Amino acid sequence: MINDLGYRVSRYGRGISKLGLISSALCSTAAWAVNDLPGGPAVRQLDLPPAATKIAAAQSDLHYMMLYICGAIFVAVFGVMFYSIFKHRKSKGAKPADFHESTTVEIIWTVIPFLIVIGMALPATKVVVAQKDTTNSDITVKVTGYQWKWGYDYIKGEGEGIGFLSTLDASQRALSDAGTPQGDNYLLKVDNPLVVPVDKKIRIITTASDVIHSFMVPRFGIKQDAIPGFVRDTWFRSEQVGDFYGQCAELCGKEHAYMPIHVKVLSAEDYTKWVADRQKEMQAKADDPNKVWTHDDLLARGEKVYTANCAACHQPNGKGAGAVKPLDGSAIVQSEDKLQQIQVVLNGRNNIMPSWKQLSDTELAAVITYTKNHWSNKTGQTVQPAEVLAARK
Repeated sequence: MINDLGYRVSRYGRGISKLGLISSALCSTAAWAVNDLPGGPAVRQLDLPPAATKIAAAQSDLHYMMLYICGAIFVAVFGVMFYSIFKHRKSKGAKPADFHESTTVEIIWTVIPFLIVIGMALPATKVVVAQKDTTNSDITVKVTGYQWKWGYDYIKGEGEGIGFLSTLDASQRALSDAGTPQGDNYLLKVDNPLVVPVDKKIRIITTASDVIHSFMVPRFGIKQDAIPGFVRDTWFRSEQVGDFYGQCAELCGKEHAYMPIHVKVLSAEDYTKWVADRQKEMQAKADDPNKVWTHDDLLARGEKVYTANCAACHQPNGKGAGAVKPLDGSAIVQSEDKLQQIQVVLNGRNNIMPSWKQLSDTELAAVITYTKNHWSNKTGQTVQPAEVLAARK
């Protein structure tokens, strides 16, 4: 319940940190006129979301069982207390009993709470154990948290070898920057969702490359921290096809609000087709680091890489913001020593610029070439994939 409430609060409040958005929302109620999002948060939702897995359903049942037990205890305890206060008040001449010990009472108030605790602990333990049983999975996906995107690598089962990054859709970021929230999936739309088949056990292995993140999808009943240097796991088996949404549930930095999770559940046939199409696409995009690219081709490729990965922090105009250094006019970008910028992109800098080693040599060469020849940076320099590959070693 608490996780879900936090998710919904984050869902509708994550853009409010911008003063422009606050002003816009106050001036126009239409900006917040949204509908329930199937697979995601609902408007004015108060209860747990509809379960899409048996684990989520068990969690919901456990929640209500605990609520009813605690409610019954509350009514019983306070009922007896208020009855005693009213019935045995001094104004009615009530005389207090004169005794010090009662073995019977002590046994009763020990045995009854013990039985209540056991009655609550047994079903809770059963659900917790089931949540952690990741054995016999059909598909295993490694989920890596980055500032601020998710990396998905299929490491076992159908689709093994597929890997990609999932980033907030650029159009959503533009809406946030402009202070004009729109659509039922506002700040939940991504460029590449995690795709899995229905009725298959999906093991999720979580880790992170920089800070602590948390992978949470409320309708699946899963929430697992992704910690740098550690590997943890959880699992789900969706009983429904469709789109399901979540979000990073651990405060991970200034772009935490822009790190959504979108899981697309397909039928077995559609999933097999998706795997085949994705593998063909990966083969077509396979980059040979020894290939020599033309300057214009690198610029065109670099613009796409920059828009997808760099513009969120450095801005489309390359001016940066706050602690993020500008690229337009940067001494490192304009330096004749190309290795300087290559090392910064590969290894990060000052705990602000993250490492981008997860991108291919060609992508890094392209985006460096793009920044060296865009805005006021007219160096005329070209960086080839082989130079990036050499710097990795």
